[in-house]
Amino acid sequence: MNDFNKRMEEESRKIFGERKVVFGDGSINAQIMLIGEAPGSEEEKQGRPFVGKAGKNLDEFLKIVELDREDIYISNVCKIRPFKLSKKTGKPINRAPNRDELDFFVPLLHEEIKIVKPKLIVTLGNFALNYVLMDRSVKIGECHGRLIKKDGMKIFPLYHPASVIYDRSKGPVYIEDLHRLREIL
Repeated sequence: MNDFNKRMEEESRKIFGERKVVFGDGSINAQIMLIGEAPGSEEEKQGRPFVGKAGKNLDEFLKIVELDREDIYISNVCKIRPFKLSKKTGKPINRAPNRDELDFFVPLLHEEIKIVKPKLIVTLGNFALNYVLMDRSVKIGECHGRLIKKDGMKIFPLYHPASVIYDRSKGPVYIEDLHRLREIL
């Protein structure tokens, strides 16, 4: 994995300059791989995925499905923080990854999946689901909590932990989906 990360960082610098690359984290022998959208400000600072507010929800997720962070591999579709400057404050705020970022990082994500060889991929949110399946027509609201099999991969889509922060009505559904995931495991 170190060679992969080194190559990714070198290639990323050619296109995106000195932006910090947030690599996947965890056991490369993991049976379960979690994939989110992109790092936020805290992830960029610490250089690890899912350590900010969504990381706190991820800790709850791991507790419910009875897993330890060390037993899984966590990554993102985009490996750099996509941001824009706030018109109000002039400070960086998160945004969805743009076409250049996706064109660069999506093939690397699929290479990363091949290296880790997880038995189960858990996508966190619509964005990750779309780019793991390579099908932007699939909607998380239609397939969350159900196992999908495609191209030899087993994928279990979940709402993104951050969506539960911003939309409390998703909380019970998210918890129910986690219990389904625990049954599958």
